[in-house]
Amino acid sequence: MEQSSASPHVLIFPLPIQGPIKCMLKLAELLCLAPDLHVTFLNTDHNHRRLLLYTDIQSRFATYPQFRFETISDGLPEDHPRSGDRFMDLFDSLETVTKPLFKEMLSSGIGRPVTCIIADGVLNFSFEIAEEVGIPLMYFDTISPCGLWTYFCVPKLIDAGELPFEGDDLDAPIKSVPGMEGFLRRRDLPDFCRIGDLNDPVAKIIVKEVQLVPRARGLILNTFEEVDEPVLSHMRSLCPNLYPIGPLHTHLKMKLATEPTPPGPQQASSSSLWQEDRSCLKWLDAQPPKSVIYVSIGSLAMMTSDQVMEFWYGLVNSGHRFLWVRRPNSIPGGDWEGQIPKEVLEATAKRGWLVSWAPQEEVLAHPAIGGFLTHSGWNSTLESMVEGVPMVCWPYFVDQQVNSRFVSEVWKLGIDMKDTCDRVVIEKMIKDVMGLRRDEFVVSADRIAKLARESVSEGGSSSCNLERLIEDIRLMKM
Repeated sequence: MEQSSASPHVLIFPLPIQGPIKCMLKLAELLCLAPDLHVTFLNTDHNHRRLLLYTDIQSRFATYPQFRFETISDGLPEDHPRSGDRFMDLFDSLETVTKPLFKEMLSSGIGRPVTCIIADGVLNFSFEIAEEVGIPLMYFDTISPCGLWTYFCVPKLIDAGELPFEGDDLDAPIKSVPGMEGFLRRRDLPDFCRIGDLNDPVAKIIVKEVQLVPRARGLILNTFEEVDEPVLSHMRSLCPNLYPIGPLHTHLKMKLATEPTPPGPQQASSSSLWQEDRSCLKWLDAQPPKSVIYVSIGSLAMMTSDQVMEFWYGLVNSGHRFLWVRRPNSIPGGDWEGQIPKEVLEATAKRGWLVSWAPQEEVLAHPAIGGFLTHSGWNSTLESMVEGVPMVCWPYFVDQQVNSRFVSEVWKLGIDMKDTCDRVVIEKMIKDVMGLRRDEFVVSADRIAKLARESVSEGGSSSCNLERLIEDIRLMKM
């Protein structure tokens, strides 16, 4: 085989939802900055169409001659919502439709031979196929390390009798997750732990994931040693070859800024599956420093109309300015929209701004932002950390219940509001984060933001881990 055809060629395969796509595209661009690496990014047809519609992704990556996009079907009809309440539809379809297509793609070839696969940790079938076709595979788990570690501990929890739960006391302490014995409660475990049925499809996916991830060549994580060292030390007992290379969005910005001849724009661009409404940035420009609470429940979470109204009253009654993202199709039914009280609408016109989707990294970096009411997705949590923005956490699913507990009890970056949606509580927590307790959160936030920036600087922990990852990929040439 000629040297040119045997050059390192990485195939990146994200879970086809917004969060994993976003951070794996940043990884792809970081790898493209190593000129000898060839990178193929595998999107589903549906998501790739949305990226082409709402972003400059095609022109941005066109500046890297060794990069290409490939697409594959997710098997769902085009009008399927692909939302959090229909999550298992996607997993079932990936298994029945996408899996055989992926195997065929790797078997027949996509041009240059693939020498390494980087797949989302929850795509269990990718490991099986990689073994069958003889290509080394690394996993990239795009959820938080603290959330992933609780996944790894599910067998321990079962053996200790802590899963499934007995009784309905969600505040009972959890003792079988090493490193979290002092603060973890039942309600802080991932949401599937509450189901009570170990044969539940989600539980089966997680159990299989924790069996396969340690067998991969390595595990990439979007974090940095300094914030997650206690969890990472436990995780290395099962996965010794870890690559903590985050925060990826900051890492990419840092690398692009220090490139002697940047291949394209030096600022990372959008990778959103929705149209970003940039009017909110102009509105923020007119607000005083640290005066606005930013509200977003992410790309998958759903709300009922009652929950929307509790949020709305809590925001209005707090007296603070607010920027609220309400994602299309995140609130089933539309009858409630015509019944909003006049005083709520008037207060929103004075102090609020509503958008369907926002350029979140830019919003959180804006000087007007003083707090973030978040669903505690890992990308959002990291972006808030980097900008030193305190959080009110209202988790929805996956790792978010664990993340919100770490925000309040470990990192001291905000308040955990899980399992409640009451206007009085929301009002109080916003007032705490924006005023009464702001100083205590800002001390921790500033410290962690500084550590995050240092980790991706030259010689920092994440920068060194990225260099090691690239070198290990080079050594995987077939």
